Amino acid sequence: MARAFSRAGVTGEVEDFFHAASDTHFAMISRGGRSFQKRWQVDANGHAINVDEKSIDFVIGSGNHVRTFLHRTPSGLLQQLPLAWYSERGGTWAMNPGYDTPDQPNSRRTISYECMSCHNSYPEIPAGQDQMRAEPVFKGELPEGIDCQRCHGPGEQHVKLARAGKAVSGTIVNPARLAPERQMDVCAQCHFETSSFPLPHAIFKYDRGAFSFRPGERLSDSVLFFDTGNTNFDRFQIVSSVYRLKLSPCFSKSAGKLQCITCHDPHGEKRDANAACLRCHEKTLPRAANHPDERDCASCHMPKRRTDDVVHAVMTDHYIQRRKPDRDLLADIAEPHGPAIIYHGSVTPYDPEKFEKTPENELYLALAQVREGNNLKSGIEQFKTALRKYPQAKAEFFVELGDALMKDGRAAEALPFYRKAAGKKTESLAAMLGLGAALEQTGDLTGAAGAFGKAKGAEARRRLGEVRIKQHRAVEAVKNLEESLELDPEAAETHYALATVLVQQLGDFQRGEGAYREAIRLQPDYSAAHMNLAILLYRGNKAEEAREHFERAIRAHPEYALGHYNYGLMLIAEGLREQAREQFELALERPAELDPASRAEASRRVAELVK
Repeated sequence: MARAFSRAGVTGEVEDFFHAASDTHFAMISRGGRSFQKRWQVDANGHAINVDEKSIDFVIGSGNHVRTFLHRTPSGLLQQLPLAWYSERGGTWAMNPGYDTPDQPNSRRTISYECMSCHNSYPEIPAGQDQMRAEPVFKGELPEGIDCQRCHGPGEQHVKLARAGKAVSGTIVNPARLAPERQMDVCAQCHFETSSFPLPHAIFKYDRGAFSFRPGERLSDSVLFFDTGNTNFDRFQIVSSVYRLKLSPCFSKSAGKLQCITCHDPHGEKRDANAACLRCHEKTLPRAANHPDERDCASCHMPKRRTDDVVHAVMTDHYIQRRKPDRDLLADIAEPHGPAIIYHGSVTPYDPEKFEKTPENELYLALAQVREGNNLKSGIEQFKTALRKYPQAKAEFFVELGDALMKDGRAAEALPFYRKAAGKKTESLAAMLGLGAALEQTGDLTGAAGAFGKAKGAEARRRLGEVRIKQHRAVEAVKNLEESLELDPEAAETHYALATVLVQQLGDFQRGEGAYREAIRLQPDYSAAHMNLAILLYRGNKAEEAREHFERAIRAHPEYALGHYNYGLMLIAEGLREQAREQFELALERPAELDPASRAEASRRVAELVK
């Protein structure tokens, strides 16, 4: 635990790791006593393009299984870099979980406070940054690793008395003296996850942030856990140790005697796990001839296996089962992603019998249905009912219901909930962002600009700039977008919006081209940026380079109907009729994504080219 987060030293070097899915190269470089992760692609002429190099400032992970490398931006965000180191097979390099896809997020994924809370002690959180929708900023010196207080509670008084040579008894929590359920809570604060796939496995209460739990308290006073309601005894994921242990008959029948610390000494000393098993099973071991004489219980009943979510990690499965599964548990598996990992259905409390039936918990249960979209339509109605019964609920609940309605395409219905939230909490960033988005979608651009203008931060400035573009107030749009980039210069969507207004409303093609290229450098799979840059290049008589960007646009997202359509128009102009027809046909596979005029034109072109 002490090695779960650390400042980066000099890491291993990698000359060229090629990720085929995203057509991207990576390297690990050491220079001047520091390490860097570099990312680039290669154009048709073999030249490096879309180059990005970031310093490695921190490392998450002890190295027992994986090390993930982090970069800290000037604004204090921690960005997860794509390439990770895994301990299996003596050490190997591979993509981080969620990155082995054509549209991998590069370094745009930021480390949340919830993530950090299980890898570190208590970092300083700037005032206001812990509110809903605020960016997780980490300022100043960061502590390294889990410290004593995460398990023993606040230790200031303990240290003060100890230094003075006075008695310290009772000044910190001794988890071994807690009731069994409270003991388990200490470990579960970090080692319990029902699922890492899209599901709100845990929801922190709005008045209890990620670092608020103190040993000895009930964990449910800080965070509520949820599941699918269908026990899957084969679901094995990297943060599931406590979840898997609680599935075991050995745990449920132990009356609280079986705890994590039965086998694990949190201070690092090894314990004989087999002795713990034999205390109950010595006299009841199977006498069958095929039962081994060796007392190595864990290798059969808690086997090591590859985790379903972090496919390059091999860990002990803490579900104590009668028989080891009859398959190769260490065999390579492909990283799961896409629709297959998304659960659709009712989200239930992890332990329904212990889920307190309070009005507030009823709201959290309704929230669990909609936050990840698992049970959206039914969940919205459940949420509305709960809010009618508990109108004094915190502002954040009204924001979350508004967000759910927006996901369901019901912006007009979301408006009163955002307004209610803003009335309850006038400084709420989330309420203003949600209200602005709903007003924009319903066509009230003046109201949207007013809402975004009241909010602070890079996202609010960008959204305001995008509204100004729709209002054809180009000069103001540029000003707002440049303000956003001052706060977050690596937001690809902001560079894209800036390029759009420069090219389409101000006719500044040179600056617009530069902004499109920067958006692509930051996000190489940005299909809309590739397409619009291709159109701009073709108009500038750069057909060969335009073709390359059209190809990259549709390679990253083959379903991009507008990209196929515009590529088809360019191919027609170049006299490449068969290739153009293919692009128009691909565009028409998703006709809803084209406006009526483009849809009609694509159909006309196909009919004409078939002749």
